[in-house]
Amino acid sequence: MMDTTNREAYGAASDKLAEFSASADVAGIATVAEEILAVAGLLRREPRLRRALADPARPAGERAELIRSILAGKVRAETVDLLAALVSGRWSGPGALLDGAERLGVDALLSAADRGGELADVEDELFRFSQIVAGDPRLSGALSDSTAPVADRNELIRDLLKGKVKPATLSLAQLATAGFGGRGFDTSLTRLVELAAAKRDRSVAYVTTAVALSDAEEQRLAARLAELYGRDVSLKVDVDPRIIGGVRVKVGSDLYDGTVARRLAEAKTALAK
Repeated sequence: MMDTTNREAYGAASDKLAEFSASADVAGIATVAEEILAVAGLLRREPRLRRALADPARPAGERAELIRSILAGKVRAETVDLLAALVSGRWSGPGALLDGAERLGVDALLSAADRGGELADVEDELFRFSQIVAGDPRLSGALSDSTAPVADRNELIRDLLKGKVKPATLSLAQLATAGFGGRGFDTSLTRLVELAAAKRDRSVAYVTTAVALSDAEEQRLAARLAELYGRDVSLKVDVDPRIIGGVRVKVGSDLYDGTVARRLAEAKTALAK
């Protein structure tokens, strides 16, 4: 999550993206998103450029002109304008600027998915993919291995997902291999799920049950959580027989654990005293 300084630096680019997304078509927004993420990749590979573009000793106009000179004729004019607005902000450091560029690309991808009516699908596909990865130690190890080239890990994701998920889902899953916002692969996926939900003005509730919930049970739980938090809630349900019974719900930093496994653990602890 951005601190106040970086949030202010991000604001102008974010506002400009919202203005662009309101009038552009889905394909145009998606193209700009991919171009921004490509530039974020360039910033990741080129620390000297990253430092130059985040240097507070350089006037904002000079930093904007530098990114314009680098990108002119290589990407869409809208992409150049958005990134010029981004680097014009006062960032706390080069790493924060990289995080901002990645976030801008993600927000653009989510805007394209929203305009195309695919945002809920992208959110669910990212979550399902995270479950698949978590349930396969070999796959999780391969995708989380920071010593392996990002290109190789992205090729693995492409082989697994291409043609099976929305294009935005594939792009976001690949972004996670580079460590979105400085996070590990698994945590990056979780954050991307939450950003997709936030784009739909929803919080994410991670629900663990011993057996699958019925549609009616999911609806009742979602309604109860929406009442509790004052906004709609997107349920992400994981079935885990190890909890024996009951339900565990995590929303942000809040954890509600009503599982049989927890009660048995508490009883065992009490008896041991």
